[in-house]
Amino acid sequence: MSETAPRKRLYIKTYGCQMNVYDSERMADVLSPLGYGMTDSPEGADLVVLNTCHIREKATEKVYSELGKLKELRQEQAEAGGPRLGIVVAGCVAQAEGEEIMRRQPAVDLVVGPQAYHQLPELIARAHRARGERLAADFAPEEKFDALSTARRPTGVTAFLTVQEGCDKFCTFCVVPYTRGGEWSRSVEAVEAEARALAEKGVREVTLLGQNVNAYTGEGGLAGLVRRLAKIPGLDRIRYTTSHPRDMDEALIAAHGEVEELMPYLHLPVQSGSDRILRAMNRAHTAESYLRLIEKIRAARPDIAISGDFIVGFPGERDADFEATLQLVREVGHAGAFSFKYSRRPGTPAAAMPGQVAEEVKDERLARLNALLEEQQMAFNAAQTGKDLPVLFEKRGRHPGQLIGRSPYLQSVHVSAPDRLIGQIVTVKIEDAARNSLAGALASTGELEPA
Repeated sequence: MSETAPRKRLYIKTYGCQMNVYDSERMADVLSPLGYGMTDSPEGADLVVLNTCHIREKATEKVYSELGKLKELRQEQAEAGGPRLGIVVAGCVAQAEGEEIMRRQPAVDLVVGPQAYHQLPELIARAHRARGERLAADFAPEEKFDALSTARRPTGVTAFLTVQEGCDKFCTFCVVPYTRGGEWSRSVEAVEAEARALAEKGVREVTLLGQNVNAYTGEGGLAGLVRRLAKIPGLDRIRYTTSHPRDMDEALIAAHGEVEELMPYLHLPVQSGSDRILRAMNRAHTAESYLRLIEKIRAARPDIAISGDFIVGFPGERDADFEATLQLVREVGHAGAFSFKYSRRPGTPAAAMPGQVAEEVKDERLARLNALLEEQQMAFNAAQTGKDLPVLFEKRGRHPGQLIGRSPYLQSVHVSAPDRLIGQIVTVKIEDAARNSLAGALASTGELEPA
């Protein structure tokens, strides 16, 4: 066995948002010095980490269901004489339900909140010694990031990069302030160091992450950070998510029109088109202020693609409130969106509000909203047909000789092209459009250079 071959196998199952994807990658990084290498299945693993999300109703029960399966797997491996399977629950469910998880499922070795996963090596060592400390749920993001090395192992030409965590907005439907803590931003220097390290390893595109990423408070705000990262050699594309309308300032809007590396795609959740419901949600913006904000952004970058989040069936939502949401969607025109039925999260103010909406009403409203959003997404994609778009090729497709890349507008693009173009940005003529992807052909063989 070579010196670099992993001695132990690690399986991480990631639920939920891009922040959790980033956290899972970093957990793999901090466990690597202990000899753990990644595997794509829990069977035969030495350690399984469930990196959980607490946004949706029933998320906790899904975790318990998975833990039951892992308990059975541990028993099977033990009976077969295999290594003892370690089980860790991490993420937001761990933060919110830590004591309950340990009570209901004693098979769990460790429960680690999203701000404490940098302690995993130490906690695992303690657990192995004598079932020591099993719950770590401190709110100390600065300690976490100070402990994490910038030496990451990217798995492709794109990467997530957390710059901000937590939330101070306290939307009445949301658990994030309780599971991730208050808003906190990494320093510009720390983010730049990590971005440079990624670029040196072949990453061409980074997506800056935060619960409210445009609330970033490092020097110069998010706009200043974007301008600084745009100067890094080899880093050709920058995106960010998720934003809040309250934090979309003039400097960031201007950056969309002035920084070539900042992609023309913006995810800016509005949640509802009804001012009455927005007040009940504690969103601190109105439908009109949101529409005027979109106007400003499009004035700075006319071709920008807008994406959003929508919740239907929030407590007290009437037919007129839902119709207001449909009208806002029609006025904005979306390239993509995420839409959900409201679901109660224990401990949030909305969970105790009167006027809870019946499930069948939520279902009907969600179906109508989705039909409109899908129509807009299809129209946006169809409008790209015949255009020449720069596509960053990321990986092989399902068919022989096919590559998959991303357009500036975050659309998946399928092209017949040689593998050596993975990691390259190449002009593609778009020939066909579906709701979730585009297809095209290389526009010019003169651009084909080795990766």
